[in-house]
Amino acid sequence: MEILNKFIEVAANPAAYAAKVKASGRHVIGYYCSYTPEEIIHAAGMHPMRLFGSRGDTGIADRHLQAYCCSLVRRALAESLSGGLDYLSGTVFPHTCDSIQRLSDIWRLNTSHGFFADVVLPVKLTTESARRYMADVLDKFRKELESYFHLTISDEDLNASIRTYNAIRGSLKEIWELKSHNPGLLSGSDLSSIVRASMVMDRETLKDDLRSLLEELGEGKSSGEAKGKRLMLVGNVCDHPDVYTLIERSGGQVVWDDLCTGSRYFEGMMEEGGDPISSIADRLFERQVCPAKHKSPTARGEHITAKAREHGVQGVVFLYLKFCDPHSFDYPYLREYLEKAGISSMLLEIEDRLPPEGQLLTRIETFTHML
Repeated sequence: MEILNKFIEVAANPAAYAAKVKASGRHVIGYYCSYTPEEIIHAAGMHPMRLFGSRGDTGIADRHLQAYCCSLVRRALAESLSGGLDYLSGTVFPHTCDSIQRLSDIWRLNTSHGFFADVVLPVKLTTESARRYMADVLDKFRKELESYFHLTISDEDLNASIRTYNAIRGSLKEIWELKSHNPGLLSGSDLSSIVRASMVMDRETLKDDLRSLLEELGEGKSSGEAKGKRLMLVGNVCDHPDVYTLIERSGGQVVWDDLCTGSRYFEGMMEEGGDPISSIADRLFERQVCPAKHKSPTARGEHITAKAREHGVQGVVFLYLKFCDPHSFDYPYLREYLEKAGISSMLLEIEDRLPPEGQLLTRIETFTHML
């Protein structure tokens, strides 16, 4: 499908796409976390873009970072210091893990990408005061954008952006649901490319492209039989489409995920037509948390188990970046939670480069054959 190839091309080279956006005269604002209030950036007439970090040598960043920082942080800083992010007009850092927060400090002192904002959202999402505080932080971010770029972000602009993002997230969820019902409809790597490209592409164009893709998928042009154990990926960032290919070669099919480059990005809708800042805050407050936020000691276990049952998942693959403390702290309890529910799991810790293919293939094959 031609429309699918467009997504694959953008996901493979997001920097080239961003350079074209900059050349068109629009500001590109980068971010590293799905808690970034993209709707506010988009309503300002700017281009929000998820940054994944380059896969080159990170030596230029290592002099600034502790040995325990994950590869995402190293890749991000190296890409900036080496000039790979010159297309940026600014960067936004939501409150996430310690390493990202320290990256924010280093970034502010050592890089020159124009606008800079720390969006320190609340961690404990259990009270109405936290909800109000989240809205206040978002309104402060809105004012920071307005002040720096000398513009006005109206409620009408924000509500229009909310409608756009609701359409995008609804389409992404619909595509994932189609994949869950018919795993042969799309390969896992293609679906991964669609979601990652959706964090890069112009959102108005994206909205229409996703609907066009859904129409083609609905016509069954790419449908086919796909046998394999039904698996779910759980973790942080997955910028490795080869992982999906290896899983399929090993006798598995990823039919759902809980990734910030997956369902945590598109799940949750915003109220349209009301107070837009409150609507954005409500979604971020109510959406399924990652380990950077807290709702209850068992919230993530309950959610992952429920999603696994909803999609007929036979096994869960935890896909973690090495040295990711928040996810690593969660892992023992989540594994135990799944065991009690009768769902098997395995852990894959990866860096910016995957382990040798044969080694990874053997591990995944062993797991799928045991299910």
